Amino acid sequence: MDQLLRNFFLFLSNNRTLTKLAKSYGFKFGAGRFVAGETIEQASTKIKQMNEDGFAVTVDHLGEFIDNEAEAKAAVEECIHAINVFAEEGLDAELSLKLTSIGLDISQELVMNNMRFILNAAKKHGLIVTIDMEDFSRAEQTLQIFKELRSEYKNVGTVLQAYLYRVEADIEDLNAYDPYLRLVKGAYKESEQVAFPNKQDVDENYRRIIKQNLLQGNYTAIATHDEAIIDFVKKCEKEFRIPREQFEFQMLYGIRIDLQNELIAADYKVRVYVPYGKDWFGYNMRRLAERPANVMFVLRGIIKQK
Repeated sequence: MDQLLRNFFLFLSNNRTLTKLAKSYGFKFGAGRFVAGETIEQASTKIKQMNEDGFAVTVDHLGEFIDNEAEAKAAVEECIHAINVFAEEGLDAELSLKLTSIGLDISQELVMNNMRFILNAAKKHGLIVTIDMEDFSRAEQTLQIFKELRSEYKNVGTVLQAYLYRVEADIEDLNAYDPYLRLVKGAYKESEQVAFPNKQDVDENYRRIIKQNLLQGNYTAIATHDEAIIDFVKKCEKEFRIPREQFEFQMLYGIRIDLQNELIAADYKVRVYVPYGKDWFGYNMRRLAERPANVMFVLRGIIKQK
C-alpha cells in the first residue's frame, strides 16, 4: 500500500496542470505543515526562532515548470531578495534553488547568467547557494553547470541522490572540485534502468556514498530523517575520526522535530530545509510520497479550511 501511495503522490507532483491550479488557488490543503509561508518575510519570522533554538537553515523559494524568461527573471529577483533579507536580519541561512526555476528548460545561457547573478549577490554576504538535484533527465546537465560554476565560485554547492546508479562515479568525479555536497536518498520516480528500485539497495548505497565523501575530506550534508543512517554517520565519525566541522545533518521543515532537537542537544550541526512560496504543490506531494503517514497532517489542514 505504501508503494502505491508513493507512486500516486509522485505522479501528482509531476502534473503541471495541478501545480498551476494549486498555485493560483493559494496556500491551502495543509501546505503550512511543510512550507513556512508564502513570502520570505513570513518565513523569516520562523527562521529567527529556529536560529535561536540552535538550528541553521537553508531556504528554498518554491518554483517548478517555469517555461518563460519573465517567470525565470522573477524567480531570480526573489532569490536575491531572500539573500538580502538574510543579511539584513542577520539570519543563519543559506539558499537552495532548482535550476528549472531559473531557466534550465529554456536555455543554457539563461540559466548560467541567472546563477551568476544569484551567486554574486550571495558572495557579497558570504552566503552559500546549493543547487538542488531534480529528476534523472536533468542530472548530467545540472552537474556540468555545477562544475563550471564551482570553478568560478566557492559559495556554490549541489546535491547527489543515493538511489541513482551513477552517484558513486559522480562523487569521484566531483572530488577534484572540493565540493560542498548534500547527500539525499532521492524523491523522484525513476526508471529501474537508472535507479535502485528497492529501499534496501538505496539505503546501502546511501551509506556507501556518505562514507566515500567523508573519507575524501569534503564537506558533507547528510539530509535524512532515517535514524539508522544517522547512527551510521555517528559510527563513521568515531571510527575514522571525522571532525564535526566536516559534516552536518539536514532535515525538512515540519518533519521529525523531535529528532532534530535530539541532534542539537548532542552538539551536532543541524540545518533545516525551509521552503516558502505559493508554488507549493509539487514539493508537498513529494513529501507525502516519502512518508505516506504525512497524509493525515494534510487531511487535517483541508478540514481546517472548511
